Amino acid sequence: MKYLSDIEIAQQTKLKPIYEIAKFAGIEEEYLEPYGKYKAKVDLSILKNSKKENGKLILVTAITPTPAGEGKTTTTIGLADGLKRIGKNVVVALREPSLGPVFGVKGGAAGGGYAQVVPMEDINLHFTGDFHAIGAANNLLAAMLDNHIQQGNELNIDVRKITWKRCVDMNDRQLRYVVNGLGGKANGVPREDGFDITVASEIMAVLCLSSSIADLKERLSKIIVGYDYNDNPITCGQLKAAGAMAALLKDALKPNLVQTLEGTPALVHGGPFANIAHGCNSVTATKLALKLGDYAVTEAGFGADLGAEKFLDIKCRMAGLTPDAVVVVATIRALKMHGGLDKKELGTEDLNALKKGIPNLLRHVSNIKNVYKLPCVVAVNRFPTDTDSEVDFIIKECKALGVNVILSNVWAEGGKGGEELAKEVVRLCTEEKGNFTFSYQNDLSIEEKIDSVVKKIYGGDGTVFMPFAKTQIKKLTDLGFGNCPVCIAKTQYSFSDDPTTLGAPTGFKVTVKNVKISAGAGCIVVLTGDIMTMPGLPKVPAAERIDVSEDGVISGLF
Repeated sequence: MKYLSDIEIAQQTKLKPIYEIAKFAGIEEEYLEPYGKYKAKVDLSILKNSKKENGKLILVTAITPTPAGEGKTTTTIGLADGLKRIGKNVVVALREPSLGPVFGVKGGAAGGGYAQVVPMEDINLHFTGDFHAIGAANNLLAAMLDNHIQQGNELNIDVRKITWKRCVDMNDRQLRYVVNGLGGKANGVPREDGFDITVASEIMAVLCLSSSIADLKERLSKIIVGYDYNDNPITCGQLKAAGAMAALLKDALKPNLVQTLEGTPALVHGGPFANIAHGCNSVTATKLALKLGDYAVTEAGFGADLGAEKFLDIKCRMAGLTPDAVVVVATIRALKMHGGLDKKELGTEDLNALKKGIPNLLRHVSNIKNVYKLPCVVAVNRFPTDTDSEVDFIIKECKALGVNVILSNVWAEGGKGGEELAKEVVRLCTEEKGNFTFSYQNDLSIEEKIDSVVKKIYGGDGTVFMPFAKTQIKKLTDLGFGNCPVCIAKTQYSFSDDPTTLGAPTGFKVTVKNVKISAGAGCIVVLTGDIMTMPGLPKVPAAERIDVSEDGVISGLF
């Protein structure tokens, strides 16, 4: 039997005009800005003018990812379609895919099988141009910074202390470290520079955390681009760049409306990575989903130690959000990999490997239930090779924590395969009340906040701060940034900072190499391990499989 690819499934689906989706979601035409037939921007004034009470907020997260896959985005979309099928008014809010993974290893990122957001080709490629606008704003600031130095350097900027990089939304290792300004006086001041991928740009975080144009401009003005010869910070506001940058971003700030394969309204907006940034869709999209739906389903990137931690400790703190329930997604295949089983053997029953790997799931579940004190359910994406014994083992282990396990089949069945999960989510929202608590308080020192996440969420013994990180922490504390939340950049493949350490490791310490401020985003970025903010392409990039026919039909996007 030949299975259809994700893009073939998406292309065979008859989409509804975006006006119909908007009407179904309760968005009047005056707030809609169409981008063709099946995409639109939604004007932010709808948030001020709507009288509807906010709905319930559902966060979807996952175990620590492995090459075996977990299906978190697919589950998020299938859950939303499942809620719609059982008669609930629901809106799903997701991140936009980056072109880096699309052309690199992962391929498209709009869900999979019969649980997708569409038009998937548009969403995975240029979409409505948000990422291009973010890149342009980032690089405008870089250009104005270098021009200021070229034109006399009135602010006495020390070119050795410039922290602002240019960006491009592509995996390109050649751009990690560059020297620019070569060719003589007319071509600028020579200096070392580098590029980040657009999703790692502070502008991405700023856009996703801003609630209005005024908030956006204020955050942009606070961005620190470097330091002067006296070690005083130099800001975007001092370079007088914030207004022009906001002009580039004014449309990008508006959430994008699309649909799932089953016609559920979907807001796809913003796209920071969770291993190097805060990993959540925009605050405006989440708040709009809450305002439009009785249930708003959203996801956070990578495992719960990264995306969910940052969703809860950063986004919820800044935006005043409180989740009503959390879904932790897992596969038996991935848990067996965490238990040491080779990828080629995942189709065979192995309760011993599952027993060794399941502590990874249980730690994530315990964090949600016991650290953040939120109602939780485990969604297991069942594969045909999963045995009843393996499923029963997971159910038994999770019930010991007071958490139910629901088998999900949304990849194959869409919303129908998510109905049971939808019913459990509704039950959690109506019968179980959380007592939402952050994993740390802002009045702790920077070191104490980092240490709290390492011990409470990662399960480590503590933190080792390298000398340069200690110097930076003192500097940022002296500058008045000590009360900011921390955004820890860490490998997505392990609870620890070692990507080869699977399962639920103990007895480790996390090494902090550098600490820097994202003053516009309002958080302290903590760099651990060998984290890079500009990925490279693999030996065989996904781009080699992508093509377009004479009549404009795209293939190879999964």
